[in-house]
Amino acid sequence: MAKEEEMLEELKRIRTLLEPKPPPPPPKGFRAEFMDFLSKYKVLGMAVAFILGLYLGALVQALVSDLIMPIIQLVTPGPWEGLEVGPFRVGHFLGALLTFIIVAFVIFLIVKAAKKWRIE
Repeated sequence: MAKEEEMLEELKRIRTLLEPKPPPPPPKGFRAEFMDFLSKYKVLGMAVAFILGLYLGALVQALVSDLIMPIIQLVTPGPWEGLEVGPFRVGHFLGALLTFIIVAFVIFLIVKAAKKWRIE
């Protein structure tokens, strides 16, 4: 009987160790609640990522519009940017489409390089 009681006591100790601890009490006061919000949702990290993404987008857009598109316009014959069919500015649309494709490709290369260098 003593062994069974000992095993029963050991199981009770294990059960108490495995029981989840109660959640911490919510922060008190506006400042503590605000700081909890900032840390819980990683707001500062999101803000930094957004700002860097904004300027990276501007850098890639400048690369495409100031360096790559003039080279493409030199290679392709004719003023295709001013091409219009009725009220539709087809040339402008084709330029915007080509710019989007080039920007997407450049961003793809940047993401691929970041993964290679283990930057996340």
